[in-house]
Amino acid sequence: MPQIQYISASEAAIKWGISHRRVITLCRENRIPNVAMLGNMWITTRYDKKNPAKPFIKWAGGKGQLLPTIRKFYPPNMGVEITKYCEPMVGAGAVLFDVLNTYEMDEVYICDTNAELINTYTVVRDHSDRLIGFLSAFEKDHLSCDEDSRKDYYYQQRERFNTEIQKPTKSNSILRAALFIYLNKTCFNGLYRVNRKGLYNVPMGSYKNPTICDTENIKKTSELLQGVTILVGDYTCIDKYVDEHTFVYFDPPYRPLTKTAEFTSYTADSFNDEDQTKLGEFIKSLTKSKVMASNSDPHNIDEEDNFFDDLYEGMNINRVSANRAINSKGKGRGRIFELLITNY
Repeated sequence: MPQIQYISASEAAIKWGISHRRVITLCRENRIPNVAMLGNMWITTRYDKKNPAKPFIKWAGGKGQLLPTIRKFYPPNMGVEITKYCEPMVGAGAVLFDVLNTYEMDEVYICDTNAELINTYTVVRDHSDRLIGFLSAFEKDHLSCDEDSRKDYYYQQRERFNTEIQKPTKSNSILRAALFIYLNKTCFNGLYRVNRKGLYNVPMGSYKNPTICDTENIKKTSELLQGVTILVGDYTCIDKYVDEHTFVYFDPPYRPLTKTAEFTSYTADSFNDEDQTKLGEFIKSLTKSKVMASNSDPHNIDEEDNFFDDLYEGMNINRVSANRAINSKGKGRGRIFELLITNY
């Protein structure tokens, strides 16, 4: 059996950055997973080291497969001298959850320009039980449909999502988050893409038996997100939070390797070379913090393309092997190189 660590309500309050009274209230309302009474004291699991929390959504360019390599490039003294973590372009948060699963951080900040993604993170953290209720219903309805009616159901929910996101409020935040996850689990390749009007337009995928409601993982991620500051904004919003004790990880939309690369941006505007340059200048300005950034390696296609070598001159540019698809054709798939750029 996996060894499970238990912590008291007092320890949980310190770990999550909330009051002891708030932890007790959450325990009594059964809003924290795996709680129990030991005598007159509430205890809960820290996490299961052999079955850690993982991202609750799929995401284009997600770092799940590359995590073993990324871990090797974490700065030294994580959790000792490095006690603050920031991820300003969070996406699915594979690195975020790896850090939260592994290290004790005093402060954690995440942000993204995608307001619906950030709303979903907030709902997972604050309203996991109600979210699970919605997702269970979506899963039951989706899986009970035959192929034709399942397609109709998907597009009904997509239209419903687009209606709700045009008038976002606290009262529809949980529904929006549930629809976000439902669409993510059933759409084509887990993409989040919107048109110029900001409306979600990804077609349905071809999954036969998708897991829409992963109750156990949602509860685990909810626990880890307690005390995490979740912000809507571009990457510059973390500037006021970083210091010499901070590790910042940037995972921007990758620079396309080919002119015909599939557009998978999740905003109404693409992330072009000018945007990459602005990001690079901001990253280089964070001289007090330990910074890592991921991106594509232009040398996969053109050895003379030194865009990132020039942009990040003076920093450490590590070329690491990764299983990625250069394009949708079979000959474009296989092991290529990506960049891990660090200032340490």
